[in-house]
Amino acid sequence: MTDSHFPLEPTVAEAQAAIRDEFAFFGDWSERYQYLIDLGRKLPTFPEDWKTEANRLHGCQSMVWIVPSGNTGRLDFAAASDSAIVSGLIYLALRVYSGRSAQDIVDTEPDYIAAIGLAKHLSPTRSNGLAALVAEIRDNARRALA
Repeated sequence: MTDSHFPLEPTVAEAQAAIRDEFAFFGDWSERYQYLIDLGRKLPTFPEDWKTEANRLHGCQSMVWIVPSGNTGRLDFAAASDSAIVSGLIYLALRVYSGRSAQDIVDTEPDYIAAIGLAKHLSPTRSNGLAALVAEIRDNARRALA
């Protein structure tokens, strides 16, 4: 699997800055939620036969599936959810992390989450799910480096 959709920006820092700038454009959280939903619709197609228990991300209230591929030089992630807002959260995480080296992934804290105010505006279950998603991505990178 090669996810040619990501990365959109050359570096993780530029990806996080772009996300911060895009969300700053919106005046209120109803607009930001709508933008998240729109981003989720841009996720690459996730094959139905990948929606298995083995690929399921636990720790999310919604159904989320994630499939890693690649090596230390480039790790790609395909992911999907049955929730529109969660799909948008997946899109943001993949924008930052997918298509990057394992070392870049391990070295990158998800600063965009606090920068755009997600931590304050997501339900506790969605916040936990987002944390589980980022942890899974970074754990895959750590395993690739081991």
